[in-house]
Amino acid sequence: MFESNHAVFSSLNHTVSHDEPRVFGKMQTPDSITAGAAITLGKRAPWNNNRSFLDRFDIAPDLGEDIGSARWFRGLATFVVLSVGALALIPDFGPVYGAQPSMPNAKEWEESRAQMIMPIALGSDSGRRMAANDSVVALGASPERPTIEVTATLGQGDSFARVLQRAGVGSGDVSNVQRVIGGAADVAAIEPGTIIEIKLGKRNSKTAPRPLESLSFRARFDLDLAVNRVGGGFNIIRSAIATDNTPLRIKGVVGASLYRSARAAGAPASSIQSYLQILSGQGKLASIQPTDQFDMIIDYRRSASGDTRIGELLFAGIERGDRNIMQMLKWTNNDSSQWFEASGVGETRGQISRPVPGAISSSFGMRRHPLLGYMRMHNGLDFRAGHGEPIYAATDGVIAFAGRKGGYGNFIQINHAAGLSTGYGHMSRFATSAGQRVRQGQVIGYIGSTGLSTGPHLHYEMYRNGRPINPMSVSFTSRAQLSGSALASFRTRLAQLKSVKPGEALAPLQGARPAARTALREIDRIGG
Repeated sequence: MFESNHAVFSSLNHTVSHDEPRVFGKMQTPDSITAGAAITLGKRAPWNNNRSFLDRFDIAPDLGEDIGSARWFRGLATFVVLSVGALALIPDFGPVYGAQPSMPNAKEWEESRAQMIMPIALGSDSGRRMAANDSVVALGASPERPTIEVTATLGQGDSFARVLQRAGVGSGDVSNVQRVIGGAADVAAIEPGTIIEIKLGKRNSKTAPRPLESLSFRARFDLDLAVNRVGGGFNIIRSAIATDNTPLRIKGVVGASLYRSARAAGAPASSIQSYLQILSGQGKLASIQPTDQFDMIIDYRRSASGDTRIGELLFAGIERGDRNIMQMLKWTNNDSSQWFEASGVGETRGQISRPVPGAISSSFGMRRHPLLGYMRMHNGLDFRAGHGEPIYAATDGVIAFAGRKGGYGNFIQINHAAGLSTGYGHMSRFATSAGQRVRQGQVIGYIGSTGLSTGPHLHYEMYRNGRPINPMSVSFTSRAQLSGSALASFRTRLAQLKSVKPGEALAPLQGARPAARTALREIDRIGG
């Protein structure tokens, strides 16, 4: 009995030491054990150990505390890893492609050809194909057209003879035609782009070229030529075209923009650019007022066929009320053409002209910088201009630098004679490159707002032997002067141009006829 109880007690004691808590002083049964009733010894529960570990470990430490400590760097590393992970999980916003239709097979393609609305020569069909029956007999040789009409165009750098040969004209006919045409017009002077209508006849054999039956083309602005075969030779027919050489005179109010007003009045862009260069060379741009009138006369030719030819600018003037502010006429003197004032005084040689047709918004000297906010030296002039407007070389020279230059943005420096140099800043883009030689009035770049700039404008500088100088301090006195018979002829020509009324060249021309028909394609000829 005692041994039995001792065994039970030993078994109970062994169980308690491993699975139940132990206390000092006495043994507790499972029913009497309560939470917090005694100090426990031995192994703790697993969830209790994990909770203690998480309490001690700081996953996201505050980066605003203990800066520079190991804990702070561990938190920084955690932040970087989480940020990289978030960026890596950003979804892709690429396009979502839909299902592509399948391409038709050979049978489906043949069936669709019957419904195509296009010329037969380009692949359409009139129905399903059928096999040939016994009534079909193969031809011994394919028939030829009795005549062929071909349209050829004289290209840039091409010759009249090569154009005819490419069109199928034999070498013998080409030589005879050139000899006949040479008596009426200069073949080498035919303008590129001239359309030649050619008609070829029936040939005796397939190995021989077709004989030339006729051809027609515009030999000059005032002359049409037609060549026809007569017997064994060719006959030429000359058709003179009535022309009018009245110059085109355009006048209008300057308004807010001289360029836009002139374009609205119908002036060509090239003529307006020449007009602005003349005004810039005379120093008249800054003095132009919105109420002034611009006056330009352009070389202009038109024919009875409706064709026109716009030439160069002949006269440039500015009127203010009843007074002529400027009158400039292009005149050839001593085999050189230049612009002369109405008094017979020519343009200034070597003059530094304005680089843009705009007013000065900031002058040379000390000023408060609009962006930096403090007083500093302004080593040039600022000209008002719109974004993208052209910038002209002030005078002849060589481009020494073209590229990015600090606060100047896109910058060009041109070296001129006598130790002078000019600089052009804040460009949007360049029209020239370093090492290139430029002439006065040549476009070197375009207005922009690169670098330290508050808006589109041109910063213009001038240097003498590398040191900045005031561009307004440079003056020149070299001028050409007409006298005697040359001055009388000059004034006569000026009076003739001034007598032309604005828009007179656009009046209906006597004997005008419709413009030449545009050459048709072969498919259009079949349909016509």
